[in-house]
Order: sequence, then structure tokens, then C-alpha cells
Amino acid sequence: MQSIATQTRSIVYRTRGHSHGGITRLMSPSDLGESLKPFVFLDIFNMERPMLDAMRAGAGMSIHPHSGIATVTVLTEGRMKFDDPSSGTGTLSYGGVEWLRAGSGVWHGKELTPDNVSLVQGFQLWVALAPDLENGEPESRYIESEGIPSAGPARVILGEYAGVRSPTPAPAGMNYLLVTLKAGASWSYQPPAGHTVGWLAVAKGTLEAEASVRTGDMVIFEDGEVAITVQAGPGGDAVFVLASAIPHPHELHLGNYSVHTSAQALQTGEGRIEELRQRMVAAGSRRTSTGNVPVFR
Repeated sequence: MQSIATQTRSIVYRTRGHSHGGITRLMSPSDLGESLKPFVFLDIFNMERPMLDAMRAGAGMSIHPHSGIATVTVLTEGRMKFDDPSSGTGTLSYGGVEWLRAGSGVWHGKELTPDNVSLVQGFQLWVALAPDLENGEPESRYIESEGIPSAGPARVILGEYAGVRSPTPAPAGMNYLLVTLKAGASWSYQPPAGHTVGWLAVAKGTLEAEASVRTGDMVIFEDGEVAITVQAGPGGDAVFVLASAIPHPHELHLGNYSVHTSAQALQTGEGRIEELRQRMVAAGSRRTSTGNVPVFR
């Protein structure tokens, strides 16, 4: 196996998070999110039977609200179906993305239903929004795997990398990549100017960076614009997400499911969430024939 480049970013922190069922929380707004903002939350999910059977039956994840953030769900294995009157129907597989800009408020949690597979794996990331977007009009979009472009081994989930731009309508100043490296292969990511925040999390396999990074690890790199260079271990392919960004300059004001830049913006968002809850209850069941419950906004 070839040695990695001499100059690479130092790892300053690593975590394996804490798990509940098939979901592992790697980052929350009240801990690592404060130093990695605009990235404020990260889950990796590994859902197997009977969890997938329960989700198909309408159980599993509960309907819950958000405001002030955008959520980005990307699959690394398996398939999930979406069915939404405003977005049509389709299937997300490796590299497929659900983008949900909650803005002024949404309720969601059951808009994706497992296909006939035995495992669904992926990441859900929250991105803190700037003041001009945090209480703006919500937007949701589903982008199937073939709609997410690649640059070398990387799928460009958010932002722009190596001249390839993601179709996801994310705010400027952040990149989020899904990368699969063949066993023993090396890859170097040069962040754009100003992208001093950098981290990665491994879904499968092992990476060599400054040190070994294993399946289930999330590592944070020192602030700076030095390239991040990694090499997949010899035992098999490595699958991971990597993100960089210009730091979010605003304070984080936290609600139960909301992240805003000020106490006033948080109050506005939570007020809107309550209004939506009342409307959603009055609307009754919205479950589609395929088992999904579309985002309420």
C-alpha cells in the first residue's frame, strides 16, 4: 500500500458518538456543532429488519418539526422510496439525496419508506442557515442517484468540487461529498479558499489519514485550508462523507428541533411550528398508497 502524502491536515478530535437502535448520533448542535457550524448535527443510520418492516408498516421514526436549518439525507447502501405530490415519486439509492430546507418550519419523519431491501444505511446532516434563510420559505427536493454528479471517487452532495456543482440548492460556502475509495487507493481533497472547517465520517472500511479512521468514526481536522489526504485500507473499499465550509459566523440558539441565529428568530420559528402542528392535526391522515407521509409545510 502506498504511503499517503507528507503534508496533510492533523486530526484534532475523533468520536464514535452514541447509539440508539440503528441510529448513531455523531454530532449535535450543543456539542461538536458549535465548533463545526454551519454543520451542526450528524447521524449515521444502519437500519435492518425488523426496523425496516416496522417503517413499511408506518411505525419507526415519528413525525417531528424543524425550523432554522436544512437537513441533508444521503444513502450509502440500500434503497428508500419517496412519494410527495409536490415532488413526484422515485427511489433513492447510493448517493441519492433528500434535501429539506426547513426555514420557517416543517413537520416530517415519514416521507421516505424502505424498499424491499434488508439494509438501509446513510447519513443525515443538519446545516445551520443564515438570517436571510432561517425563517424563509421551506423547500424539499429529492434527487435520485443518477442526478448527483461525480468528480473522481466523490459524489458532490452539496456545493462544488473539481468544477462539478451539486444540483442541491444549498447555500454557498459549504461542500459535502460522498466518497468511495477502492482498497489501497489514495485521494486528496483541497478545500476552496475560506473553507477552514473540515471533518469526515466513515460508513464502511478503514482510512489512513494522519491516523487510522475506522468504520463508525467521525474525525475533525484542524482549522485551515491544507488539503485532506486519505488512503483506503487494504481490506476493502472505504465509504465516507467529507465536509468543508466557511465558518458560520452566528451564535446558535437552540430549540428542541430548531437551530436559529437569535432568540427572536427561534421564537418566530417555534411559533410557526405550532401553527403548522394545528393545521396538520386538522388535515388528518396524509399517508400515501406507498406508505409515505409527505413533508408538511
